[in-house]
Amino acid sequence: MIEMLRREFVYLWYYFSIQLEQIFPYWLLGMLVGTVVSVFGKERINRLFYNLRNKDLGLFGIVPACILGIASPLCMYGTIPIAASLSEKGMRDDWLAAFMMSSILLNPQLIIYSAALGTTALTVRIVSCFFCGIAAGLLVHFFYREKAFFNFSGFGEPKSRDTHPNILMRLMKNFGCNVKATGPYFLLGIALSALFQRYVPSEAFASLFGDNKGFGVLMAATIGVPLYACGGGTIPLLQQWLYDGMSMGSAAAFMITGPATKITNLGAMKIVLGMKRFLLYLAFTILFGIGTGLIIDLI
Repeated sequence: MIEMLRREFVYLWYYFSIQLEQIFPYWLLGMLVGTVVSVFGKERINRLFYNLRNKDLGLFGIVPACILGIASPLCMYGTIPIAASLSEKGMRDDWLAAFMMSSILLNPQLIIYSAALGTTALTVRIVSCFFCGIAAGLLVHFFYREKAFFNFSGFGEPKSRDTHPNILMRLMKNFGCNVKATGPYFLLGIALSALFQRYVPSEAFASLFGDNKGFGVLMAATIGVPLYACGGGTIPLLQQWLYDGMSMGSAAAFMITGPATKITNLGAMKIVLGMKRFLLYLAFTILFGIGTGLIIDLI
C-alpha cells in the first residue's frame, strides 16, 4: 500500500514539475508586466478613458473603450469606482459597458499567461474578448438609450495605493501583492492539471470536449461558471485540456464564461446592475461564450 502511494506521488510530482517548468516563465513574466503596468500605466489608462468623454466619437467610442478595458490592470472592484466617477462626469453607459466587459475578461497579465497556450489560443482569447466588449456596448446603446443601465450610487473614486515615494518599493509591493493574489491559484491549477494527466484518460476527454464539438462547447461554457477562480490558475488546466483534445471553440467558451462569472466579479456586477440587469448580464455572457465557441469550431 505504501509503495503504491509512493509510486502515485512520484507520477503526480513528475506531471506537476513538467508543467510548472513549462508555464512558470509565463506566470513570472505576467507578474512583472502587470506590476509595471499597474505602477506606471494605470493612471494614464484611466486618463485616456476619461479624455474620450470630450471626443465626438458617438457609438464608435466603444472600440477604444474596449481596448482600454483590456489594457487596464485593475480587478473589477477597482474598475467599478473609476467607472462610477466617470459616469458622474457624463461618460456614456455604452462606453462604460464596453470598458467594464472587456476589463472583466482580459488584462495585460492574463494576456502573458495565455501565451503559454500557443499563438492560436492567445489570438482567439484576445479577439473574442474584444468582440464581447463591443457586443456589450452595442446592446446597452440600443436597448438602454433612454434610461440608465448602471447604478453606481455608493461608489466613489478609489484612492491610489501606489503612493510610496520610492519607485522600487512601489514595484516590489505591487509585485508581492500580485504573487500573493495569483500564486496559490497558479499552483492549484498545476496540481489539478497533474491529476487530470494521471487519472483522466485523454481519449475520454477528447470525446467529451473535442469530437462532439457542440456538446463540448456547451459543457465548457457551463463548467467555466463554478471552476474559474483566477486567470493564472486556469492556464495549466487549459493547456492540458487542449493537449488532450479539447476543441478551440470549447476553450474559447471557457475563457469567456469563466472570468465573466467569477464569484468576485459577480458580486461586483450585482451591486451596480440590480437583479434584472444582472440576470441579463449572466445570460449575455453565457450565450456569447457558447455562440463564440460554436463559430470558432465551425471555422
